[in-house]
This record gives sequence, C-alpha cells and structure tokens, in this order.
Amino acid sequence: MSSPYSHAGSGTPWARPDDMYASTPPWDIGRPQPAFLSLADAGAIRGRVLDVGCGTGEHVLMCAARGLDATGVDLASRALRAAEDKARRRGLAARFLHHDARRLSDLGELFDTVLDCGLFHIFDDEDRTAFAGSLGTAVRPGGRYFMLCFSDRQPGDQGPRRVSRDEITSTFAQGWRVDSIEPATIDITTDPTGVRAWLAALTRI
Repeated sequence: MSSPYSHAGSGTPWARPDDMYASTPPWDIGRPQPAFLSLADAGAIRGRVLDVGCGTGEHVLMCAARGLDATGVDLASRALRAAEDKARRRGLAARFLHHDARRLSDLGELFDTVLDCGLFHIFDDEDRTAFAGSLGTAVRPGGRYFMLCFSDRQPGDQGPRRVSRDEITSTFAQGWRVDSIEPATIDITTDPTGVRAWLAALTRI
C-alpha cells in the first residue's frame, strides 16, 4: 500500500509525511474546523475520542479541553511534536501517537468517537478498504465516526481526490450505519471561502 499521505494537499506528492509540515500547510488553521466544533458544542463527541490523521492536534485539544480522553494518531512526526507542544502550552492532557490509521487494531484499544478531518479523501481505493477495516476494529458497537472530506461539489482539480456520497456509503457498507452525509466546508488558510466538503456521521453496528 502507498503512504496515506502520498497524494494529499495541493496535488503534489510528498516523499514523506513530514514533508507536508516543512511549512504550515493550508489545512493547519490553528483552530478546530467549525463543523467539528459544532458537533462538540452539541455534545455529539463523547467518551474516548480518537482523531485519525490528527496533524498538529487542534481537534484532539478541543476534546481534551472539554474533559474528554483524547488521542491523536498521525504519521508526520513534525506535526505530532507541534501538537504535543500545544498541549503543554495550553495545560491540556492529550495523547499523540506516531501510528498508521490503517492499522488501528495494533493499538489494542476501543474508542467511542473517531474524528477524521481530511484523511479519508487522500486514500486510494485499496487504502480506503484497509482504513475502513482498521476503523472497525477500534470503535465500540454504537460508537460514532465523524468525517470531513473533500466533496465532488468542489470545482477544479487542485487538492486531494474528490469524494462522492456513494463512495462514502459503499466504503462503509459493512458494519456501519450511515446516519447522515451533509454539505459542509473545510476552512483553509489560502481561501477565505474554504473548500466544499461532506460531513459524514456513521455509527458502528
């Protein structure tokens, strides 16, 4: 399988995950994405929380600030160091692990909520299948998976692969209930209007 980060961002393949964080990438906005903040404010994010592809940790820290047991995994060591530094400066207890989201079973842990902002849409078909299987090993029955991904409503061809509603439902056809797939926006630093996205909510069955 290819690296899960090999086709992220502006369409330029990176040789290593850390290459994405040699400078601040457009998706590293220094705050939670509004769609996930709204979920947290509504109490939809609960229990033990895992953020897959956590980057510099804003969603993990959002959860930790609400008293949740929050863990983030990523393959970019530079991003994880930045996340740990943020946690120290903010006085928050959070855990950050250098780990492949396609191999969550190796953690030997179960979570109540999984967050994914911008990871699913960089996977090719093979890695999508591996990720869905991996996710199923890490979420308790009744647990939730919330995903923000590039939508096929986004014009042009810059950035990661666009995702359709059907691709989401087909990837998670086994072991999951798709509760909703709604239009949303991913905020980025290079465009004040952000990019068109899907906010998908799924339940492990």
